[in-house]
Amino acid sequence: MAVYMEELDAFSYAQKIGEGAPVLIPAGSIEQHGPHMPLHVDTLLSRRMAGETAQRIGAIVAAPMAYGYKSQQRSGGGNHLPGTTSLDGALVTEIAKTLVLEFIRHGARAIGFVNGHFENYQFLYEGADLALRELGCAGEDVRVMLLSYWDFVDEATIGRLYPNGFTGWDLEHGGVLETSLMLHLHPEQVDMTKVVDAPPAELPNYDVLPVRPELTPDSGCLSSAAEATAEKGRILLETASAGMSEAITSEFGLISR
Repeated sequence: MAVYMEELDAFSYAQKIGEGAPVLIPAGSIEQHGPHMPLHVDTLLSRRMAGETAQRIGAIVAAPMAYGYKSQQRSGGGNHLPGTTSLDGALVTEIAKTLVLEFIRHGARAIGFVNGHFENYQFLYEGADLALRELGCAGEDVRVMLLSYWDFVDEATIGRLYPNGFTGWDLEHGGVLETSLMLHLHPEQVDMTKVVDAPPAELPNYDVLPVRPELTPDSGCLSSAAEATAEKGRILLETASAGMSEAITSEFGLISR
């Protein structure tokens, strides 16, 4: 049976919810990812990560949150870059809250956000917290988890995939992680001939508004994707989805498949 909610008929969906299937909500963005990848990378990858995880644990993947919070200069290049289309934090919070309430109304008791956009996290957290507070069910039979898939890539895998040194997840925007996953999952949407092979961006350890555009590399990428491969993407997908599956199974008291 399909794991993606929008591909299920209403009665099959209701049956899976009634059987206790967790609901995983992908959270992405429309954000530039350099000249070599499309704008919807975060949405594509969060959905596929959620799908792979759902296959492992018998979950349902909700239709994704396609727009996210404003791209930040130190983790996404900045909201000023072409094509990046963002929501205010209050709106991301409200969408997250509404979705939690909706899935609880459907009968779901285990809900997880699978985040694919660095800047979304705290607003997803706020939305989930407000939903549970409104229902007065925090700590009772309803539980919500928040997972950013890169947090489940362990140190051994990082060492294996970044033999020349790891810059940190904040500077991985448009770099090896996302490009490798896209080469594995959606190779037709990646043009490696357009990769700008440059040193990692050098940015201050603070933010200033209005944004100073000259601090962002012209490519919009904060690190090079030159060493990205489809095989690295396969390893990343398997490692992250396995880690998320284990965490969700443990927290929600599921039986591993």
